[in-house]
Amino acid sequence: MTKADIIALEGDLHSAENEVWEALVRGDAEADKRLLSGDFLGIYPDGFSGRADHLAQLSSGPSIWSYRLDSFHTRALGPDHAVLSYRAKYLRAKNDKGETMYVSSIWQRAPTGWINILSQDTPAKVPSQGM
Repeated sequence: MTKADIIALEGDLHSAENEVWEALVRGDAEADKRLLSGDFLGIYPDGFSGRADHLAQLSSGPSIWSYRLDSFHTRALGPDHAVLSYRAKYLRAKNDKGETMYVSSIWQRAPTGWINILSQDTPAKVPSQGM
């Protein structure tokens, strides 16, 4: 990949990842569903999750009040797959204590754009000290 290709890939994946987080902030299950593959796999501190589980967290509205993503790392895994790793600081809708996770999301290029096929979250050792 050329430097320009990598920059374009990073922009596409940052945008797609932010769309997922914005769906969580808005409680927008339709947007969340559109961004996750039918066989999506989430690997979280409390276990494995599929797309239906990811969508279910929005059944009562937003699951996240606010978030900030930084420390991005992007790697192409082939012509139609890539991984985006980053740090997420966020405040859940039903919790007043901020959390920090290191996230790696694998994205697949589809005719409709990038879709998330796998996401793995690792809790940071030092809890979030605010947004």
